[in-house]
Amino acid sequence: MEIDKNMSPMMVHYLETKKQVPECILFYRLGDFYEMFFEDAELVSRELELTLTGKNCGLAERAPMCGVPFHAAESYITRLVENGHKVAVCEQVEDPKLAKGMVKREIVKIVTPGTNTSSLALDESRNNYIMCIIWDQDSFGISTCDVTTGDFYVTQVKSVRELRDEITKFNPSEIIANSALMLCDVDIDDLKNRLGIAFSFLENRALDSDNTIRVLLDHFKVRSTEGLGLIDMECGATSAGAMLCYLSDTLKNDLGNITGIKPYRTGKYMIIDSSTRRNLELTETLREKNKRGSLLWVLDKCKTAMGSRLIRQFIEQPLIDAGEIKKRQDFVKEFLNDFTTREEIREYLNAVYDLERLMGRVSYGSANPRDMIAFKTSLEMLPPIREQLLSFKTELAHNILDDFDTLSDICELIDKSIAPDPPLAIKEGSIIKEGYNEEIDRLRHAKTEGKKWLSELEEKQKDATGIKNLRVKYNKDFGYYFEVTTSF
Repeated sequence: MEIDKNMSPMMVHYLETKKQVPECILFYRLGDFYEMFFEDAELVSRELELTLTGKNCGLAERAPMCGVPFHAAESYITRLVENGHKVAVCEQVEDPKLAKGMVKREIVKIVTPGTNTSSLALDESRNNYIMCIIWDQDSFGISTCDVTTGDFYVTQVKSVRELRDEITKFNPSEIIANSALMLCDVDIDDLKNRLGIAFSFLENRALDSDNTIRVLLDHFKVRSTEGLGLIDMECGATSAGAMLCYLSDTLKNDLGNITGIKPYRTGKYMIIDSSTRRNLELTETLREKNKRGSLLWVLDKCKTAMGSRLIRQFIEQPLIDAGEIKKRQDFVKEFLNDFTTREEIREYLNAVYDLERLMGRVSYGSANPRDMIAFKTSLEMLPPIREQLLSFKTELAHNILDDFDTLSDICELIDKSIAPDPPLAIKEGSIIKEGYNEEIDRLRHAKTEGKKWLSELEEKQKDATGIKNLRVKYNKDFGYYFEVTTSF
């Protein structure tokens, strides 16, 4: 839809914003609703079975319009993303009461299948990967990331067969790639239709090698790709940088929970093609496509979502190095032979929530007060778990203990500051504990004991000024004020 001079200022701004994200459905905040107009409105009304209405916009005909309540938008966005769409959320970024003229609005995030952080859209037992593929004539750079857990993997392969194996292994929900991939023997339609993977091509500006490498080095605060273990993976490093550019553009934040990168060689893991994976029923049965009856179903007795995701990774990416396999076996054997320690640790893990995804929500600014309590409850289990591991002798146990931070300072801070039973939404208040912050306590008392506070203020000012008939009054134009007679 082109901008017309007769359009209202709001509709002009809507169309200007839509031009920034032509490939996305634009959720445009108007008061208590996110509204869609023109083609987006018609599409969303079909997809979500919503009523299509209209809005006067200055033109001869009303603009097609449909909307959803802002407090329920997450579920609607999730349904659209599951159907393969991208959704851009345009939010009010200033208080309407303070705005001069039209309220300022900006796109605050773009939700895609691989960047959706909503708990409504995620299976806690499996990762939600997004994969970036860069083809540079003789090799494929492949980076794979789960933005909810911070997992970030990079590799480089030579053949299309190896590329297919990596796609099958990670089973990403979204793939982004450079347009050169169309020149390879990669069936993009098969990825979209048979495997159900959302696929899109990156803009040229996101593929400049110097820029992507700079973004990569800046994010991890290193001077060269050698510091990341990517010195001989030039194409892989470009892919990783392009991935970070894409995630930054869509999530609109600093990606603070992506703190490490894991380069790997495909030769480290057993190569299992898609047909073999299906026939072995590693993670789902051949006929019903269910977890029940698969190898994963037999082995996954994990107490936490993090453990379930890890054991899935072990099954989908079997090691082939005998030394590494032996290390795992020795560690498992210690647990097998020590029933008491094993059961103690399992008991502690009962109280551990999904720390990886909790940290992701904290990093992206979407955590609620109860997430913080879940975080604290989980952290309280770390010291006793570490204590149980001290008796273990294997190399893997010692490696874990060397990096085991119990985060007691964070646990103590949350315990001191957050109320033990806070509300779900931040706007409801009553989140900060009494006694943690003097200013918050004062304001809270002013709210809950307002009449008493105003009465005390009135008496204090009478004493200070000597005006015996001074009164505290209120009206909607001026708020609270002191009333005195003309003589004073």
